[in-house]
Amino acid sequence: MTATNVSSTAPGRLSAATIRGYALGSVGTGGFSTLPGLVLAYYLTDTLGVAAAVATFVVFAPKALDVVLNPAIGSWSDSWARRTGSRRRFLTIGAVLLPVFFALTFAVPDGVDAAGGAVWVAVAFIASAVAFSMFQVPYIAMPAELTDDYHERARLMAWRVAVLGIAILLFGAGGPELRELGGGGRWGYLVMGIVAGALLGLGMFAASRVAPRRAPTEPSLGEDASFSASLRVVRSSRPFRMLLTASALQAFATGTMLAAAQYAATYVLGNERSVSILFAALVGPAVAVMPLWSRSVRAWGKRRAYLLASSLFLAATVALLGLLVGTGWWVYAVVAVAGVGYAGMQMLGMSMLPDVISDHEKREGGTVRAGAFSGVWTAVETIGLALGPALVLAILAITGFVSSTDAHHADQSETAINGIALAISAAPAILTALSIVALARYRLAAEDSYSQNGSH
Repeated sequence: MTATNVSSTAPGRLSAATIRGYALGSVGTGGFSTLPGLVLAYYLTDTLGVAAAVATFVVFAPKALDVVLNPAIGSWSDSWARRTGSRRRFLTIGAVLLPVFFALTFAVPDGVDAAGGAVWVAVAFIASAVAFSMFQVPYIAMPAELTDDYHERARLMAWRVAVLGIAILLFGAGGPELRELGGGGRWGYLVMGIVAGALLGLGMFAASRVAPRRAPTEPSLGEDASFSASLRVVRSSRPFRMLLTASALQAFATGTMLAAAQYAATYVLGNERSVSILFAALVGPAVAVMPLWSRSVRAWGKRRAYLLASSLFLAATVALLGLLVGTGWWVYAVVAVAGVGYAGMQMLGMSMLPDVISDHEKREGGTVRAGAFSGVWTAVETIGLALGPALVLAILAITGFVSSTDAHHADQSETAINGIALAISAAPAILTALSIVALARYRLAAEDSYSQNGSH
């Protein structure tokens, strides 16, 4: 690595310790992206008695802050890294604060009514989102600074997504189980929040330890390091815009599927706890198929492999339209196919981001604003994930879903149940199809060489 440019990258093979430490950060990112999307809307409507329309605002509004916050943190972390040589302080602050605010999100006391509970959750969730952004933005920037090798980035992301799959399974299936072990209701959610928050923080802290350190440096003469300049640099990259559009639509799709899963388990499959089986079916294949996706990169390149993964996910969501007719074992098999595609989508999209950043460096010269790119990326991804629960709640409101307290589940009309089925199938299918259109327009020199030569 050079000491003159904070965004310079490392050649050669990454060490096992670096890959292990970076991958453990996915315990935090996977858990925070999964568990609130799975249970927060349900906590509001079926435990606190908050109306679906109000819950939509509570779930979505705090994360809407990330549209401004994450790019600002990215630019700020770039400036900090130039002055100090590392983004580690940002990562550590996020790792320390998130467990506290995450637990508070699910700590609404007994006796607080629906309105008070909605305000409590909104304030705590905003604080959680800020703490998470302090970690997530520099974490996403790290691969562009750890290595400049096309295949090493795929290897790094393969391990990261393998851990991500375990984290999603742990939090997606284990979170609801923790809730039940804690006695269900408000106390059950509190136990879940405390235990899950502690695990999030530990994974994030492990990743902060492998953040690269470099000699401090100042911007080159004439280089504009302002926030607005960082956004202009990001907008100037067409490959980034296409990749970001595809990723955002897929985050929206998966966020919708996650949020609908608990409702589908309770009201379509008829068993509240079957959500754990759904999550096992979705995430279980991730670790097993990751070597296959890694090999597909060497054979076809990342773009072609990404298109295949997205197509598999699309086919599975279309197949879930069968829930409008009936249920059975086939539901879990279809969700497992979606899991194979989901694993590839996660790995390939994230391994392509540092390629885009390096491409910009080669074409434009000067300091790579990895934090600016990752800030915009995480802002849009967060909004996509937040829009998922919001869309599900909107569908529920339109189709006449009746909210409940933790005492019992209200009876739902056939229209409401069909709305839940459409939320977990048709909605993510449409969004995934649109993402494939955007991905088809993605062009990068490294990918073009695969189109010409077949493989590397």
